[in-house]
Amino acid sequence: MANQNAVITGSVRVPTPSNEPVRDYAPGSAEVVRLRAEIDRVAGQVRELPHVINGERFFAGQQEAVVSPHEHARVLGHITPAGDKQVRAAIDASLAARRDWSMTPWWERAAIFLRAADLVTGKYRDELLATTMLGQSKTYHQAEIDAACELADFFRYNAYSAAAIYDQQPASDPGQWNIMDHRGLEGFVLAITPFNFTAIAGNLPSTPALMGNTVVWKPSEKSALSSDVVMRVFEEAGLPPGVINLVHGDGQSIASQALASEHLAGVSFTGSTAVFRNLWKTTAQHLDTYRAYPRLVGETGGKNAIIAHPSADPEALLVALVRGAFEYQGQKCSAASRAYIPRSVWRRLEDRLADTVANLHIGDVTEHETFVGAVIDETSCTRLEQAFTEAKSLDSHRLLAGGSVRRETGWFVDPTVFVTDDPTAFTMSQEFFGPLLTVHVYDDADWSSILTLADTTSPYALTCSVFATERTAISEALTVLRDTAGMTYVNDKPTGALMGKQSFGGGRASGTNDKTGSPLALQRWVSGRYIKENMNPDLDWNYPYMGTAGH
Repeated sequence: MANQNAVITGSVRVPTPSNEPVRDYAPGSAEVVRLRAEIDRVAGQVRELPHVINGERFFAGQQEAVVSPHEHARVLGHITPAGDKQVRAAIDASLAARRDWSMTPWWERAAIFLRAADLVTGKYRDELLATTMLGQSKTYHQAEIDAACELADFFRYNAYSAAAIYDQQPASDPGQWNIMDHRGLEGFVLAITPFNFTAIAGNLPSTPALMGNTVVWKPSEKSALSSDVVMRVFEEAGLPPGVINLVHGDGQSIASQALASEHLAGVSFTGSTAVFRNLWKTTAQHLDTYRAYPRLVGETGGKNAIIAHPSADPEALLVALVRGAFEYQGQKCSAASRAYIPRSVWRRLEDRLADTVANLHIGDVTEHETFVGAVIDETSCTRLEQAFTEAKSLDSHRLLAGGSVRRETGWFVDPTVFVTDDPTAFTMSQEFFGPLLTVHVYDDADWSSILTLADTTSPYALTCSVFATERTAISEALTVLRDTAGMTYVNDKPTGALMGKQSFGGGRASGTNDKTGSPLALQRWVSGRYIKENMNPDLDWNYPYMGTAGH
């Protein structure tokens, strides 16, 4: 990588970002006509999805098919899982690129990702949406808010936050000048990204890169189609070869090799709690090997609650339950999967919730009436089916809606609601990552104890929602639930965090709570160096208290 940087004199200001407007994709609109044409184009191809290492593409070895979850007979592309040779090459490329990239002025790095944002919302918007819809079974709206809007927001807001970090400089006394050098980490960062958000797939490798790090990126094989487009966006935006190196394949195998490297500087992860804990344990086992202590940043699972007070508005609560639990088939880390509803509200809500959920359209996400697509794969389908079977067998559970799966053409799981009189049941504490909501109906007088119950039932602490119109109830909930979630919503669903407004993350078993897309997250990827320059060095080693004894 040639280190030929532009000479700029003067302070550099990153444009103030605003959230990308969400397009409607109404039936018959010009934007949907263009997108449908792109969907047809992508669906009509079988793409080779190569590794990208030091700017070169490699596609060799045993092929694995990438299919459409809602039409699993349709092959969209192939990946070839990386072997030790490819992983080693990706690590070596990252290390080779590190010095020049870390020495590149921060505003030039930021300019690349600002350019990427415009490519996402312009030239590549339709392709990103089409690959996300077909490869990850997202509806028009869910693909738009993810692959176009949030991805672009990440790039723009991260650049703005980076500027604020680099602007943080220490005070200096007369005769000295103090400087904070916000360096990238020493080594490479391993980014492991999930299937459920194209935006996260783009953000996890790009955030460390923005801050001067080089990255080995392992995307989910389930989102390989859209991740390939994201990589092309990086390259067209001007990202030098070797800064982000994409390798497909088995996460455990790739991570095992990367975590054993003495040059591991950090792990940027979104996925399951179990996998992140294994990454942490493996890192600990290699601690004596590393040149520096690796930074581990992880956002993992959730068992997110909607907690209603007797003063809650049933209409608003209904919308939050349906959208919060069943948008994108409940495959959001923040999705609602348990609810606590007072008896007085439940009497007005039960029939409407059952009817609404039973009538949600399930099917092909390219059809405008579809609200629920397919879950990501057969493993997910089977896991949910087993949960349904177990819940149905319990006297403490009553099926209110759904409860079935269909595998013939796609991996379809009915939006499902159980009602339980056991608030500590497995359906109220375990994460299933699918369209499964369990409701516990409580006596109105038990509001305070229900808050404590919601806080202590699950090991996770990602998101939660409180529904109430009485201010005292809201205040009590915010106090009792202070550690229950990293994202607390009042009279709103627990999903849909907006970049620059509600930075995402949670604690306990839900992750390191580094607030994705905020300055807190970016700060994890820099290593500070203080530089003190003395303008008037002392010329006498004596101190005044010594008098003349030292002469």
